[in-house]
Amino acid sequence: MATFKVSRIDTKPYDGQKPGTSGLRKKVKVFAQPHYLQNFVQATFNALTADRIKGKTLVVSGDGRYYSKDAIQIIIKMSAANGVKRVWVGQSGLLSTPAVSAVIRERVGKDGSKASGAFILTASHNPGGPTEDFGIKYNMENGGPAPEGVTDKIYENSTTIKEYLIAEDLPDVDISKIGSTSFSGPDGEFEVEIFDSTDTYVKLMKSIFDFEAIKKLLACPKFTFCYDALHGVAGVYAKRIFIEELGASESSLLNCTPKEDFGGGHPDPNLTYAKELVQRMGLSKSNSESEPPEFGAAADGDADRNMILGKRFFVTPSDSVAIIAANAVEAIPYFSGGLKGVARSMPTSAALDVVAKALNLKFFEVPTGWKFFGNLMDAGQCSVCGEESFGTGSDHVREKDGIWAVLAWLSILAQKNKYKLDGEKLVTVEDIVRQHWATYGRHYYTRYDYENVDAGGAKELMAHLVNLQSDLPQVNKIVKKVNSAVSNVINADEFEYTDPVDGSISKHQGIRYLFEDGSRLVFRLSGTGSEGATIRVYIEQYENDSSKTGRDSQEALKPLVEVALELSKMQEFTGRSEPTVIT
Repeated sequence: MATFKVSRIDTKPYDGQKPGTSGLRKKVKVFAQPHYLQNFVQATFNALTADRIKGKTLVVSGDGRYYSKDAIQIIIKMSAANGVKRVWVGQSGLLSTPAVSAVIRERVGKDGSKASGAFILTASHNPGGPTEDFGIKYNMENGGPAPEGVTDKIYENSTTIKEYLIAEDLPDVDISKIGSTSFSGPDGEFEVEIFDSTDTYVKLMKSIFDFEAIKKLLACPKFTFCYDALHGVAGVYAKRIFIEELGASESSLLNCTPKEDFGGGHPDPNLTYAKELVQRMGLSKSNSESEPPEFGAAADGDADRNMILGKRFFVTPSDSVAIIAANAVEAIPYFSGGLKGVARSMPTSAALDVVAKALNLKFFEVPTGWKFFGNLMDAGQCSVCGEESFGTGSDHVREKDGIWAVLAWLSILAQKNKYKLDGEKLVTVEDIVRQHWATYGRHYYTRYDYENVDAGGAKELMAHLVNLQSDLPQVNKIVKKVNSAVSNVINADEFEYTDPVDGSISKHQGIRYLFEDGSRLVFRLSGTGSEGATIRVYIEQYENDSSKTGRDSQEALKPLVEVALELSKMQEFTGRSEPTVIT
């Protein structure tokens, strides 16, 4: 058994190592600076109590983006030096973010051990490659992202760090082969185990969904299916679940080989970046498919986000979570006993609110960030939740889960078509959505993203919107000047959340303008970019007249979009005449 020593390496703080809603994200060249990653990892170890580190098991894996393999070896050596007993690594360093959560919660080692936390190496939906983004975040023993109390300590430690611990003489571990390697150090034996990336997650999915029902649907000649992993880690799970377990054809999968640079693409599952899937599903102007598949879906880099498509039909993420909640008890065995409650992020449309009211379910509106859902889930108050930013999930893990969302939709389709597989026309994705609108009304909804804008201009824009809230007559004067048919703003505020579980308060979570007819405008600065600032504008209008729920979303929302751009003085503050992405 090889032995190692612990080295104490002198270092100095780097500016800007404050974790955002999903960890620390920067360009690869930033992370590759001497001691940069090491500083953040040590700051994290120092922020955790000894009982979470000493003699414990940690998971270290991610979406496989560029620099991940280097980072895994560094974190293994630092874990050994900080008294960790064992490190679990998904084969080739690949684990989706929801799979990491599942591994923490479900996996049991050979000696009965369980993981107490994880370093997840991902920048989610951000591009990858030598000149692009890398990211790291820490998840706790419940499988969820570190709470603000911990991330605040990490940041505080990063501003004062003077040294880090590392086992420099520990040899690199071959992470491509399943198996265990043991070493001897000052704290005793240290083990690195490379394990199958999919086993734990697939076992969990099979305990939640009726795989036989889904398999029958996929076997039906009338039902066609397409899944695009955008060259992210979801490809590993797609091959195992959709091909091996559910019998889908290989041709059903697009871009399911994980690549360090995501094939040069942007691994963000939306209508702008998932171009190949959008074209195949008949939603592209350059579409060449004569008959698109019945169902399509895409994932982001770390497989926690999803996009759901029907034949020539886009399902908004806000509608998606509402439809899953409305059908979960009937279609998904895991929920057969009922839902404990539902929750959405504040910028997400109120479609879920209407379902919760109709079904008499507990309902929560939380800030953006999955950790807020995790608190509710740990307290047994939430079963299904979602964000408008293509994130949907349930209390089976403590992260959003893209493949779970796809399986949920396939379960709903299987249930709706249970007696239609042999002859009748199938119930389609579009049928399900339009029936939902007929029952609950439609929340017309869109999001405008302005990416990599000047940070100073973005802050000035947000400050302007806050100041404007104090003068509603002036706000409505602007509204009527833009379009006299738009109803008045009756309230405006900056969203603040008091957590019902731990009492913590989260301030400055987005600026809201609320209209008399139930419409909303929401403005947020996103914390998921690696440089500059991203301004997100959310536009929503509720329509419960079934004769008016079939309009094109962008057409229906055009007056409100014009109001949003005028109120915010978007072009004046950012210099942008068009958004980077419209979803």
